[in-house]
Parts: sequence; C-alpha cells; structure tokens
Amino acid sequence: MTSRRKRGEKTRRFGDGIANLLQRLGDVPGNSGNATIYTPNFSSLNYQQLQWLYQSSWIASLAVDSVAEDMTREGVDFISSDDPSLTERLNTFLDRSRVWDRLCEALKWARLYGGSIAVIMIEGDDLSKPLGEIRKGAFRGLFVLDRWQVDTDGVIQALGPSFGKPEFYRVMRGNLDTQGAPIHASRVLRFEGAELPYYLAQAYGGWGASVLERPLPQIKAFDAATQGASQLVSKAYLRNVKIKGFRTMAGLGNDEQQKGFLAQMRLVSLLQSQEGLTVMDAEDDFSTQTYTFAGLPEVLQQFGQQIAGALQIPLVRLFGQSPAGLSATGESDLRTYYDMVSRLQESMLRENLSRLFRVMGESLTGKPVPETFDFDFKPLWQETTEQRCASAQSLTGAVLQALQAGAISNSTALKELRKLSGTTGLFASITDDDIKAAEEADTGMMPPEANLTEDPNETEHVSGNREDQKPSQLVPGEAQASSGGGQPDSPGVRGKE
Repeated sequence: MTSRRKRGEKTRRFGDGIANLLQRLGDVPGNSGNATIYTPNFSSLNYQQLQWLYQSSWIASLAVDSVAEDMTREGVDFISSDDPSLTERLNTFLDRSRVWDRLCEALKWARLYGGSIAVIMIEGDDLSKPLGEIRKGAFRGLFVLDRWQVDTDGVIQALGPSFGKPEFYRVMRGNLDTQGAPIHASRVLRFEGAELPYYLAQAYGGWGASVLERPLPQIKAFDAATQGASQLVSKAYLRNVKIKGFRTMAGLGNDEQQKGFLAQMRLVSLLQSQEGLTVMDAEDDFSTQTYTFAGLPEVLQQFGQQIAGALQIPLVRLFGQSPAGLSATGESDLRTYYDMVSRLQESMLRENLSRLFRVMGESLTGKPVPETFDFDFKPLWQETTEQRCASAQSLTGAVLQALQAGAISNSTALKELRKLSGTTGLFASITDDDIKAAEEADTGMMPPEANLTEDPNETEHVSGNREDQKPSQLVPGEAQASSGGGQPDSPGVRGKE
C-alpha cells in the first residue's frame, strides 16, 4: 500500500555515494571536480591534421604501422584436404601479386583515417555488377583506397554480416579510373578503424574512428615534452659575466666602447675554447649556472606509458624499450600483445581473406575451390631453436606412433607430416608423387577379400579318419603314383596285391 504525502511536506532526495558540504566532497555545489565535462572530439574528421600527424610524429606513425604490419607479417597456413597442390600455388601467387603488401596498406589507412577499402581487380569485369564466376587467370591483385577517396551509395538489405553496409562505392580521388561508375560491394574488402556506437558511426559516415583520436592528447604532450627537453639540453650550461658600467658601455656608450667590449668577449670565448682560461678585469665577476634534468626522464616515461596503454601496444614493441626489473624479459607483455593482434586478425581479416582466397583459387584453377578449403593464421610468437626442435620431435613422434599402431596408413602419415612442415620446419619436401606412391603401396598391401560363396563343383569331403578313404589333395593336379602302371588309384578302390 502506497502512503500519500502530506500537504506541505518536502520531497526528500536519496542517492548513493559520499558527500561532505564542509570539505566540498561529492556531488555538492562548489566542488571543482563537478565542473569537469566531456566534449565531442571529432579529430578523425580532420583529414589534413591526421596526414600531418602521421608524417611529423614518429610515435603516431609507429602506432599506426606496427599493428598493421604484425597482422600481415607471418601470413596464413592453408588447409585443403581435397587438393593439396592448391595451397602451394596460392602461396606462390600471394607473393607474386603482392597481396600481403596491399592488405597491410589497407589496414594502415583504416587505422589512421578510420576506414579503407581494397578493390578486387578482375580483368574484363564490370565493377558495378556483383562478383560472379572468376575466369582462369583473371585476378589482377588489389587496389587500396582510404575512406576519403571514396563515396558510398545505397544500403545492403540482404540479411548477413554485410547488412546495413554500403552497396556501392564511388572513387572520388585515386588512380583507379572507373569513369564515375560505382563499384559493387561484393568486389570490395572493407576495413574499419576503432569501433563506434551507432549514432557516432553515423556522424563518421558509417566508418570507424582513427586509432589516434583517443590518445591524441597524450601524443601531443609526449612530443611537446620531448621538444622541451631538447631545448633544455642546449641551455643546460649558462655563463654569466658581471661588468661594471655595462649598461652605459653597451647601450649608451660610444662606438669605440662597444667595439672594445665585443672584442673582449670574443677573446674570452676563444681562450675558454682553446686553453680553458677566462681573462677578465679584476672588478668583473664571472660565474656558471647548470641545469639539472632530475625528474624529466620519469615525466617522459609516464607520457610514453599512457600512450602505450591507450594503444594496447607494450613499451617493448612501441619504443623498443627493455622492461626494467629483476628477471624481466617482456615476454608476457609480448604474448598479451600478440593475443590482441590475433583478435584483430579474426575480426578484421578473417571474412575478407575467406572471400579473397576463394577468388584467387578460382582464378588459379578455373573452378571453385573445395568446400573443405580453409586457413589458419600463423602464430606471431617465434619459438627458439630448442623449443622448435622439441615441438618437432613431439609432433613427428605422435604421427609415427599412430602409424606403428596401425591407426593410419603410410600415405596418411606423409600427408600429416607435410601439413606440419610449417610448424616443425621438416618434411616440406614431401611431394604429391610420394603421397601417390604411398597410396598405391597401401592398396597393394591390403589382403584379398575372402570368397565365401560355395562352389557347386567342389567335391564335398566328409570329415573323419576312415581307413578306406584317402586324404583330400591340397594342390590341384597333384597325384600319387601307383605301384603298377604308374596310374593313380581311383578314390576308394584298392589296387591288386
């Protein structure tokens, strides 16, 4: 039952937290912290500023390039159980068409500007039409455009991963000549920068934000502190000279006095440089002033740590700085960073590479790639020689143990060993001919199937050991010689004595 409020009774407000009116703590009037608000920051929309920032600030360019280069550095391992030769041809084709370089470029501009596209170039195709059957040898590589070089049109209404994305892209600035014709979304690999909420993404034209937008204040502070420290170095050692009547001599005196004063200073500077002597009048006073840089390295380090934290890139990767502390190697930091890169590979590259590799495979073979075709990203963590040897011995031993136990055939063992060549560094020289020969050997070693059907012409033998019966002949055509004319005795008939 709800109680009614009496007439004239004031409404009480309740809230969680702490408040102190005397010390102005909490949500109380006069607290300076309550005046802090967050304002919109649309730095990603300033195209020129991002260009100049990438060109001028080494820490900004490294923040953009390092993750993109790590995402495409090791490549992928192809998995195709139906056509093993397709993987080798794809690896060769990837290097020849420089696909990984173009993908790295697309990821860089997506991180810098908030978005980019890579156009799949098919010779002789109409770019405005959906991507269909790929003719053999028609793939001509990728062409990269950042988000400011294209304009979007239409919206994809088909349900799926691309729902709500642009249906067409028009080239505004770039070397790709389309005569103003749109490019269908099925021919485009789309990359976005930092993810944004829905309404912010609409303000950014449906693209993401630059990865430099959030840590931009820390980047500016780091660059300003670095420049200030370099200026302090040139002023770290100052020399002061006190001369009686200097104001009259240098300012209001005649030309002869000024010339004499300047000649004296040049002589002092010359002697200090060559002999380390300072010759002055007895009434003059000479002193030096040095500047200490105590605390400045810690300030720069704090700025760098804030940038590394905002970008999720460890100091050992961003600055090349070895971690401090006893037994600190930075291995855990790198592993955490590689996990982040692996997550970005799955979210930004997996879907795009699946479409791209199928286009390339169809261009190589002239037919669609098998449904079993797939790939995995190669691990970024590089094992030492000892770790690689131990891993190779363990994986190879598992295959050989299964072979000895009869669980797999010789041909299957060769396939598994070749599949592990990217990890172990061994058995990469196993060819398709070796596997085919092993398959033929496996087929020849199989025992013939038993014929369980009864032969009506086969003589029925009665079991037993009767004296009037001779044992059945084991080898066809084999006969026993008789004592008389050399003819075999008839079964069941005794010869004459």
